[in-house]
Amino acid sequence: MRPGYLSGGRRSPSRDFKLELGRKHKPDHWLLIWCAVLLTIGLVVIYAISPALAETYNVSNDYYVFKQIIAIALSLVAFYIAYRVPLQYWKKAYKPLLIVAGLATALALALPVNPSYPAHRWVRLGTFSFQSVELVKFAGLIWLAGFLATRIRAGQIKDFNATIKPLLYIILGMGIVVAFIQSDLGSAGVIVAMVGTMAYVAGVPLKRMFMILGIVLIGAILAISISPYRRARLETYLHPQSNCQGSSYQACQALIAVGSGGVDGLGLGSSVQAYGYLPEAANDSIFAIYAEKFGFIGSVLLLAVYMALFTRMKNIAERTSDDFSKLIVIGVLTWISIQTLVNVGAMIGIFPLKGITLPFISYGGTSVVFTTAALGLVFQVSQYTSFQPGRDVKIEDDKPRDFRSNTLRRANY
Repeated sequence: MRPGYLSGGRRSPSRDFKLELGRKHKPDHWLLIWCAVLLTIGLVVIYAISPALAETYNVSNDYYVFKQIIAIALSLVAFYIAYRVPLQYWKKAYKPLLIVAGLATALALALPVNPSYPAHRWVRLGTFSFQSVELVKFAGLIWLAGFLATRIRAGQIKDFNATIKPLLYIILGMGIVVAFIQSDLGSAGVIVAMVGTMAYVAGVPLKRMFMILGIVLIGAILAISISPYRRARLETYLHPQSNCQGSSYQACQALIAVGSGGVDGLGLGSSVQAYGYLPEAANDSIFAIYAEKFGFIGSVLLLAVYMALFTRMKNIAERTSDDFSKLIVIGVLTWISIQTLVNVGAMIGIFPLKGITLPFISYGGTSVVFTTAALGLVFQVSQYTSFQPGRDVKIEDDKPRDFRSNTLRRANY
């Protein structure tokens, strides 16, 4: 029997996948280190502002800290599961994941909304709440990586009917459900960025990418034009000081928080904006609170930690040998980096307010758990990287070719 084949002349899928991945080695522990640093920073900030949050929302002083500790504990479990479950099983698990994500989204649409957050984004059962779009991101990431990897192997990555049309359907579906029905344009933008970046890296031609971009821009304009609060947010972005007591209130208070931090910050226990002045101080606006406490120097150090994490993921993607794994890393990198960029940019006035969390730091279990789980997938992929990017080797009857030219690139060991 030839190596790599089952009896009857068929190749073992598991064996095939392991050959594509390459030889296993130690994972990149810097991913774990930077993730732990960010989770710790988030917990420290939540702890520091918990008295202000407790006074504002009339809960116990340890309420927010306790829930964040639970979220971090669950996220570490999710990280370990994502790391330990082999990639070939994740590749096969996209259907149940998509089904659960669809059911969670349907449940969020069916349940009554909280008057304080009038949008169908959360599944609320008693004290438990779950934001379905985070599961949509995670499930969609795995499905899209597998879909594009299959099209690469079949030589159909440039085919309109086989590849481009399904991508357009996905973007259209996400736009209707997430941006319009769930009223979450920020998360829809992150998903579209993931789809676009992964498709481009997989080898979708630029002219097709521009066509997709044009459709996305038309959808975004429609989403803004038919929604009064989105038009108000755009007006706030263009003229942030025009109505600081009305529609521009959060943007103005965020800038006040960032500016109050100065060079070295007011100190860990000296926040003012968290006492009911800045909306969503523990969630969407937590970077402004962080900047108020730690100032310009602390903000630069925090962004440096994010950049170190992104650099590690970029290096892993460059040294990954098979398409599915590479696209997983690219998708996670796009997900976390775009969300970080938009959140931080909104707090300093570069982008309009989007209502998305700062990865690993913002209060909220769903976001923390799924971003950490996604990083666990990258941690697993880091075990199979080559020592030098772009080195190829022929395996069986496959030919080593460049990744962007619609084919596989193998690691040389």
